[in-house]
Amino acid sequence: QVQLVESGGGLVQAGGSLRLSCTASGRTFSIYAIGWFRQVSGKDREFVASIAWNTGATYYEDSSVKDRFTISRDNGKNTVYLQMNSLKPEDTAVYYCAHKLRGGLGPSNFGSGGQGTQVTVST
Repeated sequence: QVQLVESGGGLVQAGGSLRLSCTASGRTFSIYAIGWFRQVSGKDREFVASIAWNTGATYYEDSSVKDRFTISRDNGKNTVYLQMNSLKPEDTAVYYCAHKLRGGLGPSNFGSGGQGTQVTVST
């Protein structure tokens, strides 16, 4: 199995930046991709971005984040990052990462993910 732990969330003013981390442990050799998602209470989770574990190829789902958020990885640390710049109040959500074992970088077939980290963007 693969375990994922997110960190790096917090409270930031609009226009500010945060870097989230997702650290993997366990059977990391089986990971095909790591994805970042976000969820606002009462709404469905929203796919943000994903990265291929071995090649570093990336995929961003929503044009509203593609120019502000950057996903990257450090395989030596078994960690995937989400650098978030120019944050907006509508970015407020619980952010969590999930993994998949196969099947491309799109938002389908990811697992349920870790516990998440809260990001709050104030006006």
